[in-house]
Amino acid sequence: MGLKTIRQVSLDYGISRQMLFYYEEIGLLKSSRKDDYAYRVYDEDAVKRLQQIIILRKLQIPMKQIKDILDNQNAMAVIEIFKQNIAALDEQITALSTVKSILARLVDELQENADIRLKLDLLNDKTMLAASSLAFSENRINNAKGNVTMENLNKAHETLSKLKRGDVRIIYVPPMTVSVSRGLTEEQEKIADKFAPELVKIKPDARVFAVFNCSIEDLKDLDTQPDEGWASIPDDMELPAFLTKKTFEGGLYAAYSGNESIEGFRALAEWVNASEEFEIADDGRPLFDECLNAYHLLNGDLKKGTGTLQGDLLLPVNRK
Repeated sequence: MGLKTIRQVSLDYGISRQMLFYYEEIGLLKSSRKDDYAYRVYDEDAVKRLQQIIILRKLQIPMKQIKDILDNQNAMAVIEIFKQNIAALDEQITALSTVKSILARLVDELQENADIRLKLDLLNDKTMLAASSLAFSENRINNAKGNVTMENLNKAHETLSKLKRGDVRIIYVPPMTVSVSRGLTEEQEKIADKFAPELVKIKPDARVFAVFNCSIEDLKDLDTQPDEGWASIPDDMELPAFLTKKTFEGGLYAAYSGNESIEGFRALAEWVNASEEFEIADDGRPLFDECLNAYHLLNGDLKKGTGTLQGDLLLPVNRK
């Protein structure tokens, strides 16, 4: 077969150069250099290994386990890794089956009793989840192979809410000067509405954050509210009296695009705790819920109904 250039490998296997670089960086793949040739090349063994990596990734095997599999000569050890992944898949299948079962029963009930009031009753805790059991009609319960409890539903939700590697990005939030607001009064909000469009004219790349000045353990419940609102500003910008100026030192963050702040932070923390590369930082940096379309927010466009709020949850991390 001979040597293949990085461009040839990228085209042949539909994989980006950046991903090939990443595989090399983590020791999963090796390239070589031809004399007087500026680019990486891959020999037959490297290409075969890449084919194996691609197949294992399509089988949802994590990167760390792929390296263990390919570098391990012990068949029993590889079998054990595969069994672990089968168990994880079984857990997801069970969770999806639970959700499917509940939805199917709801459809059956509603088709037999086509009444909007019934639908609302079914989704009420006192009826649907009475006695920790989904309270469908007695006939449905008696004919069901297994009664789905609220505990089953909670477990399914927890399983399906777990984040995977592709759900999380590791980003660097740069140092910045920010305006800080806390619990604005109605009069202050009116001034802020005038201030925001002026800010975006001066700084169209302004970033806006809802700020939680606490550790992940201190997020008690889903009613937890942000402590502050931040907007990045020019260093010398004059602020209204009710806003204060602060310097943020920047740092590494795990980012997840989610719309359920507290639950999302918990899932993000679980992902970081399971990571072999990163750990949650305990250096006083806040947790952020960043608005990704800050330009439109500051301009008032979102209030005019021209878009919806989009956000990233940001959890401070350090490399291990």
